[in-house]
Amino acid sequence: MVLIENAYLAPVVGPEIKSGYIRIEGDRIAEVAAGPAPEAPGATRIDGTGCLATPGLVNTHHHLYQWASQGLAQDATLFEWLVALYPVWAAMDADVVKGAATAGLGHLALSGCTTSSDHHYVFPKGRGDLFAAEIEAARELGVRFHPARGSMDRGQSQGGLPPDVVVERLDEILTATADAVDAYHDPSFSSKLRVAVAPCSPFSASAELMTEAAALARSKGVRLHTHLAETVDEEEHCRAQFGARPTAYLDKLGWLGPDVWVAHAVHLSDADIDRFAATGTGTAHCPSSNGRLGAGIARVSEMLRRGANVGLGVDGSASAELTALAGEMRQALLSQRARYGPTALTARQALELATTGGARNLGREDELGSLEAGKLADIALWRMDGPFAGAVADPVFALVLASGRPPLARLLVGGETIVEDDELRTVAQDEAGRAGARAHRRLLRLAEQHGVTREPIAPDPEPKPPTP
Repeated sequence: MVLIENAYLAPVVGPEIKSGYIRIEGDRIAEVAAGPAPEAPGATRIDGTGCLATPGLVNTHHHLYQWASQGLAQDATLFEWLVALYPVWAAMDADVVKGAATAGLGHLALSGCTTSSDHHYVFPKGRGDLFAAEIEAARELGVRFHPARGSMDRGQSQGGLPPDVVVERLDEILTATADAVDAYHDPSFSSKLRVAVAPCSPFSASAELMTEAAALARSKGVRLHTHLAETVDEEEHCRAQFGARPTAYLDKLGWLGPDVWVAHAVHLSDADIDRFAATGTGTAHCPSSNGRLGAGIARVSEMLRRGANVGLGVDGSASAELTALAGEMRQALLSQRARYGPTALTARQALELATTGGARNLGREDELGSLEAGKLADIALWRMDGPFAGAVADPVFALVLASGRPPLARLLVGGETIVEDDELRTVAQDEAGRAGARAHRRLLRLAEQHGVTREPIAPDPEPKPPTP
């Protein structure tokens, strides 16, 4: 038994408790209550005095391999950025992916994340088992992991955006995806590993791949994920290639439903939002990446008002750099208020995006996302009594609006400690960071060996004057 006591409890579902305790039995929450914790001889007691307890945060969109390609194509649009980086990513191998995933998942854990998805869609031939490499990194760290086996079959010769060297044949994709589900997907309640099926995007996946992938996923009872409506360029591409806007195109392919969540959904019409709400299609909102690439501001406030589910994602580290999941709560709140006014999104709604919204995206709302008896003991205990955060009267507001996240007293996954006193405990923290740095150096070295020079992807040495 584990007892977290004397903490401010923000269950997300139900009223907050100014001073209470959480009793954990095995890997599940047994009780959440106000007042002092009961006597429990032999229990492990965690003193939460001065701390805020929330559900562990849930990250619903990432590209972990991109940790190794941060800081490149710094002033590019999405399509320009992709064109610059596809040749770099074509050189990656399993060692790059393992190091990048170790650093990326460790960084997420230090920002309060207990469950993360990952969308890996670049599989260069002869470079090792990239999917297995990131799964091994997640196992070592002890976080819950939802890798999505991505794919691209529509290269430039077929009217797509990626070069042909980074796409796969349809039959290869379907076989590899089915094998990944069979090898790794664990549907059990306490699962730390579930696999999704995830063709990359309408501009890199054929209609046949999208429909066949959906059929495969549904036959195996797993979820579907893709990018959608991220930029105006994507909308123009879909209109030109398919005669429809992105949401209508996805709907035509049978890709809207309660087993689907999409990344970004920045450029949605009122009708699109209503269709998302009616079908139960979820969205992973990635505000920092959308800002970095100049993609726009998603209509999150309107989506919530109309009944569509929204979770948060940090997106790939190469389009959001060192973005922490806790920081995405702040970024989501600020961007919505900048667009719609100061009542557009509250601090508690932002916390809900990062917890229950994310759990719904991953189909785990019965297991994760709130502090309730019977749910998995995935808990973040934030230190709120420091010299600065302690001056804020409302601890939830202080957590969400902090420009630098409060330190983590504990992070528990299934009742097991992953972070303690703001330091990773399952792996050596400094070594995890160094693994990411080594992955970065290795990827750039491999890319140079493949003939990719730094000039197209490095920042312009001469700053460009501002446009009048």
